[in-house]
Amino acid sequence: MDIQLKRGLLDVCVLAAIKDEDSYGYKIIKDMKPYIELSESTLYTILKRLENANMLTVRTAEHNGRLRKYYRITQEGTKRIEEFKQEWNEIMSIYKFVTKEDDGDDKA
Repeated sequence: MDIQLKRGLLDVCVLAAIKDEDSYGYKIIKDMKPYIELSESTLYTILKRLENANMLTVRTAEHNGRLRKYYRITQEGTKRIEEFKQEWNEIMSIYKFVTKEDDGDDKA
């Protein structure tokens, strides 16, 4: 898969994982696991990129005596999810075109 396409898909998946509630790294990986396998190193790279793009914010809170980073989606992140939904319609149209069966009608 094209690396840029995959990067964009993973970014949106991470945003979707935190869209309903603040979350932290291990929980994000756990929540995504039924759909996509994601390593910690890949996740934290994505989280940093999304933070730099103002699509999420980070806060630190103590949990069981340790500091944990919690991630929250921003308005910009929510907007990106909505844009992705619109883009997906176009991607599906392209997919249908590329994978269409030969209808047996020779027009050559």
